[in-house]
Amino acid sequence: MDNSLTGLKREAPTDARQVRSRNALTSALLALLEEKPFDQLTIREITARAGTGYATFFRHYPTKEALLADVAAHEIEDLLARAIPALYAANSFESTLELCRHVHEHAMLWSALLTGGAAGIVRKEFIRQALGLAATTLASHEWLPSDLGTIHGTGATIDILAWWLTQGDSAPASKHTPDEVATILHRLVIAPLIGDTVERHAAAL
Repeated sequence: MDNSLTGLKREAPTDARQVRSRNALTSALLALLEEKPFDQLTIREITARAGTGYATFFRHYPTKEALLADVAAHEIEDLLARAIPALYAANSFESTLELCRHVHEHAMLWSALLTGGAAGIVRKEFIRQALGLAATTLASHEWLPSDLGTIHGTGATIDILAWWLTQGDSAPASKHTPDEVATILHRLVIAPLIGDTVERHAAAL
């Protein structure tokens, strides 16, 4: 197994020039992932887009997969920060739809993260971060351990999103709309786990 995939976040540099190089490389990868699949990218393309030297890349990352892993940790954190707190708001379907729209808008990136070579590691990081966020929320069912509910819900969400991103003949997520996938995700995963938050909100008024 590639040792570069044994963890998602690498130690952040402290030198200003190193920070600029690291930021340039991650920004370049994010931009390129909006244009083509990860498997088709080369390190030379990434460094050219970043405006850094080829050798500079290897002072930060041993492989392009390691760079993707670093990007993944940040993107997962951003997505979960948007999604998990909103699930307990008045309308859990709207928050589910927002999540699906975000993934759809960045389909190349999420296709690389959830269906590419680092998908297994990304899944573990997704669940790890979700458990950290869910620890601050109340369990929805007395019979369901909160950590198990989070693991099941996050894993099922990843599976549905990964399935979606592999549909269609050309671009990722082209066969089904965000509204359609949000409906599937909400009915299969969200509502059974946390209930219909629209009804709970109305009952509390």
